[in-house]
Amino acid sequence: MILPSKHIRISESLIGLGAYLLKYLNDGPKSVDQLWFKVGKQNDTKKAFSYHGFDNVVLALNYLFIIGAIDINSEGLIYNAVNKTISK
Repeated sequence: MILPSKHIRISESLIGLGAYLLKYLNDGPKSVDQLWFKVGKQNDTKKAFSYHGFDNVVLALNYLFIIGAIDINSEGLIYNAVNKTISK
């Protein structure tokens, strides 16, 4: 489920969810709860890219942390580690 495949669309994969999470982090550092709120809000719309539960959000954050795309600041907020100029 990390990677899209023949039967899993990119929006259903953790990489696709990670891309959306990185987009949400462009506004600045956020807590896990704030990111979950954004994904939950997206899940409730008819424009939902794909339904993702809290478990998938945590797995996608773990994946992004492992590859070095996100990091955690001293206040415990998650920020985009690749493009720090955006995430101030």
